[in-house]
Amino acid sequence: MSTNETKENEQMAEQQEEQVNADAGQAEPNLDEEVAEVEVIEADSLADEYKRQAEENHGRYLRAQADFDNFRRRTQKEKEELAQYASLKLVNQLLPVVDNFQRALQTSGGENGEAGTFAKGVEMIYRQLFEVLENEGLKKMEPVGQPFDPEHHQAIMAVESDEHEEGIVVEVVQSGYWLKDKVIRPAMVKVSG
Repeated sequence: MSTNETKENEQMAEQQEEQVNADAGQAEPNLDEEVAEVEVIEADSLADEYKRQAEENHGRYLRAQADFDNFRRRTQKEKEELAQYASLKLVNQLLPVVDNFQRALQTSGGENGEAGTFAKGVEMIYRQLFEVLENEGLKKMEPVGQPFDPEHHQAIMAVESDEHEEGIVVEVVQSGYWLKDKVIRPAMVKVSG
């Protein structure tokens, strides 16, 4: 090969290399722009995803907070009711004793001699016991003359009555009681028919 040919080959090789470098230089900015666009799109979609997850978690937090507040209120109410009606079981167990005292007083007869003294003693014990129960919130129902109410009365018999309208309680067979504002035993009654 001649020197001229070698120079021409070298020049051609340089031109091709410059062309390749020029092409590569042009390709790189386009590639960088595409990567940047993809990164912006991915960043936007990630931001949207994170925002959606944050909103979802915030909603869960608010629901959990509301559930907790409801639980706290319900627990507080149950606690107050428990304290208010703590003596319910005891009072229910003592009601038959009160009934027996009432029956004893009704059958004790007059106030003559020893029987009269016994009756006074039983009456004093009855009043003392009932006073203790009243201090716990026990109240005796007085349904005679009132309209029959199935929430407070248990009708055991319908009777004819000239002095009362239909559906009025005329007689109490067994007393009913309230403990504070709750019916703990409905009154057994006779109702006019």
